[in-house]
Amino acid sequence: MTMAVANLAMLADAGEILSARQSNDIIARLLILVLGMALVIGIIVLVLVIHFLRTRRLSLQRSPRTILYFHREPKVQASIFPAPPRWLAIKSSHPQVVQTALGLHKPIRCSWEEGLSVANERKLFISPPVAGWILVLGSRLPDPADDVDKCFHLILDLSRKLGHVQFFSINRVLNHHSWVQAEQGVVLRAYAWAGRTLWNQGRVTRTEIDLGLKCFGYAELPPKSPFTQSDPAAFNIERVPLLAARWSIDPTMIDVRLLKETQGIAGELSQSKAH
Repeated sequence: MTMAVANLAMLADAGEILSARQSNDIIARLLILVLGMALVIGIIVLVLVIHFLRTRRLSLQRSPRTILYFHREPKVQASIFPAPPRWLAIKSSHPQVVQTALGLHKPIRCSWEEGLSVANERKLFISPPVAGWILVLGSRLPDPADDVDKCFHLILDLSRKLGHVQFFSINRVLNHHSWVQAEQGVVLRAYAWAGRTLWNQGRVTRTEIDLGLKCFGYAELPPKSPFTQSDPAAFNIERVPLLAARWSIDPTMIDVRLLKETQGIAGELSQSKAH
């Protein structure tokens, strides 16, 4: 009897030992499982953090290029004055050389504000250099609608003396407009419209195509369009400043600070060039 009781006691002790070992195994497995899950979660969080930081860094690297792109568009700045009816853009850094080529009489140094004022008084204003370009503004510049030959000869004469010369004109009332590029006395591209095509010379440039400018042949008239469609001439008018900005410089988008800190030259155009 005593032996049986002893055996039962031994069996009970062995069962408790096995039960304890099984419990320890289960706890160990649970701990391993928890650690494994924590490790997986940690790896996922690390990957997400790395992805976020990389995306943010790329975004910051791209943002300056995006800002530069939008700053090239003329519409970013507000116009400080309306587009002049006619202007020249000359690739030069020497206003006195431009003055000599134009043959201006009674030249005076003046601010932008004064120059723009006299430009409307049958005089010309030669701007100081702006981004490598000099602008010539004034009502004394020939209007292609009045005499396209006079405009042609003035541009060619200046381009022979100064190199690269551009000419632009806008008449919003009549929708007359023109643009010209000349280099060393050779017209590279020219188009003038005044109810009909007055001047169409050279191959249409990539910029004109990109801006959707409408150019017609000498005997060609724009198709009559319904009221829902815009007038091609009016369409061109709105894009002449954009063309000027792509080719050289848009006078309405010059930095306001330049108008206060720099001076240009105002003077009278000689009779031989005015007529």
